[in-house]
Amino acid sequence: MRRVLSVVALIWVALAGPVQADGEKAGLFDYYVLSLSWSPTWCAIEGDGRGARQCDNGRKVGWTLHGLWPQFENGWPSFCRTGQPDPSRAQTGAMADIMGSGGLAWHQWKKHGRCSGLGAQAYLDLSRAAYDAVVRPPVLRKTSKDIKIPAKLIEDAWIQANPALERNQITVTCRDRRIQEVRICLTKGMEPRKCGADVIRDCRMDDALFSPIR
Repeated sequence: MRRVLSVVALIWVALAGPVQADGEKAGLFDYYVLSLSWSPTWCAIEGDGRGARQCDNGRKVGWTLHGLWPQFENGWPSFCRTGQPDPSRAQTGAMADIMGSGGLAWHQWKKHGRCSGLGAQAYLDLSRAAYDAVVRPPVLRKTSKDIKIPAKLIEDAWIQANPALERNQITVTCRDRRIQEVRICLTKGMEPRKCGADVIRDCRMDDALFSPIR
């Protein structure tokens, strides 16, 4: 009976997927994931309902910084223990131009930034530097109406705009049958690197909805 229970436990662990560790010691991770959200998708799913300013017509917001996430080879740390003080409202508010709001910057620091082992301003500066270092494909801003396309074409556009990227270093995600995010895996030195198996889960849709900026 004990042996059967052990086997069941092992199967449960295997099926559980990536391990998320809360409250880990800051600075213990393997690489970063740079996550960029397509604003029209976020606005359609959540932002419009919240009355988010980035969703107002005429704002012309495309790819925004969701976050820079410390990552293990399998799983990720979150809400880590750190002696670093939290950022001020002014510091997080200064990130609104690329993140949409200071509130998101605060949440990302609390959940992910503390795990970097960096001070708050250093983490926010690194997040901005990572965002600025990638070329956001201009062609994706030129659509004027909703279109349905294979998600792979979004990845193709990013690789064309960033020739140093390889297929195993970038992934495209979907949500509610829409193009949601692009995620790029980076070393601690901010160089592209291979994503772990739990990150490189490309959206396989052939008819994902891609809405234009507004």
